[in-house]
Amino acid sequence: MERRRFAAELRRMREAVSMTVEEARLALAWSSGRLNHMEGGRHSIPDVSALSALMDLYKVTDPARREALLALRREARTRPWWHDFEDVLDDGYVGFEAQARRISAFHPIVVHGLLQTPAYAAASARASLARTEAEIERIVAARIERQKLLIRPDAPEFRCVLDEAVLLRLAVNPELARDQLQHLVDIAEAINTVALQVLPIGAGLHGCMHGSTVILDYEDERDPSLVYLETRGRGTYLDSPAQVSDYRLALDDVASDALSKVATIELIKSLIDD
Repeated sequence: MERRRFAAELRRMREAVSMTVEEARLALAWSSGRLNHMEGGRHSIPDVSALSALMDLYKVTDPARREALLALRREARTRPWWHDFEDVLDDGYVGFEAQARRISAFHPIVVHGLLQTPAYAAASARASLARTEAEIERIVAARIERQKLLIRPDAPEFRCVLDEAVLLRLAVNPELARDQLQHLVDIAEAINTVALQVLPIGAGLHGCMHGSTVILDYEDERDPSLVYLETRGRGTYLDSPAQVSDYRLALDDVASDALSKVATIELIKSLIDD
């Protein structure tokens, strides 16, 4: 998140002096793409001299403002836990998730990663047909670490709607199903910041027919809400207000058609008994 915030500050500085990326990089005699990578916020953090050059170019002269940008740069260079799993977490999503104040999600195919048992996480990774057993072990370890988010003192609000098909698909493996379903019940009953709902198949067509959708909302106004659309490879991120509003309507539509939290728990318990 600090990287995203820092990248946004770099863009704001440039736009404040009405310069294009091309004009700025030519003025600094930088290679093509260098500033784009910095403003992209994923991997490239400028060193102190490069940031100073940008601030000079953009006429940022206030000492307090310059020091604040340097401090933000230091924060952006910190290595949180997920950097140790970059071999299996390669699109930055967990970093955005970890600092969200509210997570809203719809999953039509698999159980959301924050709600998976280790056995389910391994089975899901194995089903992708693109992972070695060593990679699967790393994925499971990363997922267990990621789930600590739900029990933090400052845990985010987490609303998750699962399509009923996600639960029914578990029937092919009764042992896996029993543990995973019980885990869902345990979390839904024990963690009051988690709101779990199931969308019945009988609800028919709905607003999220496009697939898995997550919206991340943040407390700090400098961090605009973010839509994440999961894909087989790197996910897709959307952050324009119009896009976020559109997907929020879709998620709200799904939640309105889903079972209540109480009815959801009752349904899952009945599946365990069956």
